[in-house]
Amino acid sequence: MPQTVKLNQLERLLADVSYPAIRDDLAVDLADVTVLLADGEANLGELVSETNSDSFDSADDLLLELNNVLPVEAVGEPGQSEGEG
Repeated sequence: MPQTVKLNQLERLLADVSYPAIRDDLAVDLADVTVLLADGEANLGELVSETNSDSFDSADDLLLELNNVLPVEAVGEPGQSEGEG
């Protein structure tokens, strides 16, 4: 069933996954989840498929990998880093 989650709710969603988990299996399982970003949205299954790891031992491992593949518009103002301001 299709599901939409905000980026800040992603950790709670991923905590419900059974670990260790294989990237390709997760990509299929999470293909019906849309993540709402600060500017737009992304398919969670596609994001998982773009990660570098073949498997994940925990939700923290998966979240770390997802942060590396999130588009620039995922958080905050475009072109800004958290250290600016």
